[in-house]
Amino acid sequence: MSMPVLSPLFLILLFSLTFPPTKSTAVQRNQPMRLRFGKNGEFKILQVADMHYANGKSTPCEDVLPDQISSCSDLNTTAFLRRMILAEKPDFIVFTGDNIFGYDATDAAKSLDAAFAPAIASNIPWAAVLGNHDQESTLSREGVMKHIVGLKSTLSKVNPSGMKTINGFGNYNLEVSGVKGSDFENKSVLNLYFLDSGDYSTVPGIYGYGWIKPSQQFWFQLTSAMLKRAYTGKPFPQKTAAPGLTFFHIPLPEYSSFDASNYTGVLQDVGISSPSVNSGFFTAMVEAGDVKAVFTGHDHLNDFCGLLTGINLCYGGGFGYHAYGKAGWSRRARVVVANLERTAKGNWGSVKSIRTWKRLDDKHLTRIDSQVLWSKNSLGGDL
Repeated sequence: MSMPVLSPLFLILLFSLTFPPTKSTAVQRNQPMRLRFGKNGEFKILQVADMHYANGKSTPCEDVLPDQISSCSDLNTTAFLRRMILAEKPDFIVFTGDNIFGYDATDAAKSLDAAFAPAIASNIPWAAVLGNHDQESTLSREGVMKHIVGLKSTLSKVNPSGMKTINGFGNYNLEVSGVKGSDFENKSVLNLYFLDSGDYSTVPGIYGYGWIKPSQQFWFQLTSAMLKRAYTGKPFPQKTAAPGLTFFHIPLPEYSSFDASNYTGVLQDVGISSPSVNSGFFTAMVEAGDVKAVFTGHDHLNDFCGLLTGINLCYGGGFGYHAYGKAGWSRRARVVVANLERTAKGNWGSVKSIRTWKRLDDKHLTRIDSQVLWSKNSLGGDL
C-alpha cells in the first residue's frame, strides 16, 4: 500500500498551525488534569504502539516499499501521529511502550521529546508505559519514566504513591469521571490501569521477555478493589464495578489462545512474543471482574482483538516506521471509545459500551475492524 500523498513536512506545518505551541513551564506541567467524559457522553482513547523513534530525519524506515525508502524516516511516524490526532480528536492518548528504539537513539531524552512532541503540542492529556527497548539508550528504565513524567500534558506516573515496593516503573491508574453536572461527575465511571511489563528476564535459567510481577499484581488487586468500593458506595451507589481497561507492552501468554475463528484483525508475527513465564496476571484480572479489555504492542504485525473469559485481549498494531513491519502493510493505530447511557431522567449515566477500530496510515486514514468490545447487554461482538 502506498504512502499518504501528503508529505510529512506538509503535515507537520498543518499541525503546527492547528495546534499552536504553548508555553512549557513547570507550573503548567504540574497542573492537575482530570479525565472526564465529554458533554456528548463519549470518551475517546488513541492507542499508539511501538513508535521506535530514534534520531528523527536521519533515522531510516524499516520494511517499507522500495520507492518509499529514500524519503522515509522517523518524521513519517511523527506525521502519522499528527494525522491521527487531527482526524480522531481523542480525549486521551496512550503510548504502549517501545516509544523509542534505544539502540539507535543517540540521546534518549531528545528522542523521547521528539517522539511525544505531537501529543504535547496538541495539549491533549496523554500517558505512556515502557516497552523492552526504551531503556537501551542513555537513560535507565527509571530515568526514561522520570523524563516522561516531567513532560507537558502527561498524566504518566513513575509508580503509585503509597507503595514502598513494586517492580518496574510506570505502574499507575487513572480515573475517568462522568459528565460534569451529572450524578456521576465525581465518580470514576471508567478506570484505566497501566503496568510495566518489563524488558527481559533477569532470573537465571529463565530466558526471554519480562513479565508482570507479584508486587504489581498485588497493587492492581488493591486498586481494583478500592475503585469498586468507591463506585458501589454513596453517593449514587452502583451494583457492580465500573469497567476497566489495562495497558502494557508485552502480551500475556493468553494471547496465544486464539485462532482465525475467534478474533478480529490479523495475526502475522511468528508466534506470540510473550514471556515464557505465566505469572497469573490474566487470572488476577478475571478475578477482579472489572477489566473489559487489555491493550498491548510488541508484536508489530499483529493487530487483533480476541475475547477470552470475558476480557478482550487486543494489540495496537505497529505504528512506527523505524520498527519492523511488512512492506505494503500499512502502519496503524487503534482507537477505543467508551459511551455513556442515558438515565431515566435523560442525564448521562454510567458506561453503556466500549467500541474500537483501527486506522491505517494510507491516503484516507482508512478505518477498519470496527467492533464492540463490551456492553452492558452482552460481552462483545461486531458493530
